[in-house]
Amino acid sequence: MEPMSKDALLSWVEAQELPAVKVAVTDLDGILRGKYMSKDKFKSAVEKGFGFCDVVLGWDSSDQLLDNVTFTGWHTGYPDAEVRLVPETARKVVVADDEVFVLGEFVGRAEAICPRGTLRRVLQKASDMGYGVMAGFEYEFFVFDETPQTAAEKGYRNLKPLTPGSFGYSLLRNTLYSDFYQDLLAMGEQMRLDIEGLHTETGPGVLEAALSVTEGLEAADRAVMFKTFSKVLAQKNGLMATFMAKWNNSVPGQSGHLHLSLLDTKSGDNVFYKEGAAHSMSDAQRWFVGGQQKLLPELCAMVAPTVNSYTRLVPGFWAPINATWGVENRTCALRVIPGSKKAQRVEFRIGAADGNPYLVLAAALLAGLWGIEHKVEPGPMVEGNAYADPKGAPSLPATLFEAAGRLRGSEAARAGLGDAFVEHFAASREWEEREFRKHVTDWELKRYFEII
Repeated sequence: MEPMSKDALLSWVEAQELPAVKVAVTDLDGILRGKYMSKDKFKSAVEKGFGFCDVVLGWDSSDQLLDNVTFTGWHTGYPDAEVRLVPETARKVVVADDEVFVLGEFVGRAEAICPRGTLRRVLQKASDMGYGVMAGFEYEFFVFDETPQTAAEKGYRNLKPLTPGSFGYSLLRNTLYSDFYQDLLAMGEQMRLDIEGLHTETGPGVLEAALSVTEGLEAADRAVMFKTFSKVLAQKNGLMATFMAKWNNSVPGQSGHLHLSLLDTKSGDNVFYKEGAAHSMSDAQRWFVGGQQKLLPELCAMVAPTVNSYTRLVPGFWAPINATWGVENRTCALRVIPGSKKAQRVEFRIGAADGNPYLVLAAALLAGLWGIEHKVEPGPMVEGNAYADPKGAPSLPATLFEAAGRLRGSEAARAGLGDAFVEHFAASREWEEREFRKHVTDWELKRYFEII
């Protein structure tokens, strides 16, 4: 189904034989938080908006209340924040009896820290500069022959992947489990979450889905919904999918790569492409890469937002450790992909599957636009192994706490995202790191229990 106007959505919902509509907003971690609304309440919400407890912007992924933020908390009484429903996001949830689903976003006082609102501000900046934004997310995710109950009972140890061993691009695996693959593809087609490529990756039970390229905000909406509803589909099949950055030390982490290009809003041409230039890179693309390279260390918390994210950013596991760039080089953080006017783009390879799509795109785009504004030349291009010779590229933060500090101190982030967002999000990441440090890990027990 195609995007709808407000009036078309109201008419369509009225015609559905369903008692209620499902609505949701995303929290800081990109998790959909929502509820059912009666048809009458939904019609009123489409016209006037509705209130949603602002606690969803003041807790973590485990519903633990952040104690280090000022926007909301016990000191405010956790009031409602205003939410606007977005008619063009309406879908039928084919994995849940064709329920009607509509995304919302915070407005009013909460808009400054709303993830979708934050991306909208960066997209507006692109528009003001004369650019349209095209984006496509790619996600790796591991699938297990488990349920939430069995995984919890096992303490998340000795989990059984859907398939054993490493078998990338396996026709054997995707034919054997063709029912699940076909269900994923059908869900994508029917829910406007189009998947242009789906295959096994290297690791036990791991899949990669490349979502089709589309306009920037729609691309992030699709990514948010894909992550949620592919997990629903898996669990309805007695399986379990995870998008955490890394679940096991012995296998590569799970990426959430992003492909980006800019269009001239007047001509519709890809501004990254220049015929006859080295690697077909226009000045705009070169400066875009330069800006990303420069600001990645400052914006890393938005792209690698969990403690677990940094277990993936290690040498030799298909994830970058420096803000390197290269042409068709998958060891780099920024992979320039030369091609036709349509295909010329940058692949932003730092993000893991655990990132909030709105904030990953906001960070990648803001950095690139900043580079164009300031005509930032990238450092030396890496040819060959970026781990062995990063050509002096800036190092990425080694921990989430370091990344949060870099974000808080970033003048470019404050100028492009707003002080309110930077302070609130950085504090939420410091909270996440502090929660982690309260716990004793298996590694510590094995290393220190007897010998120290």
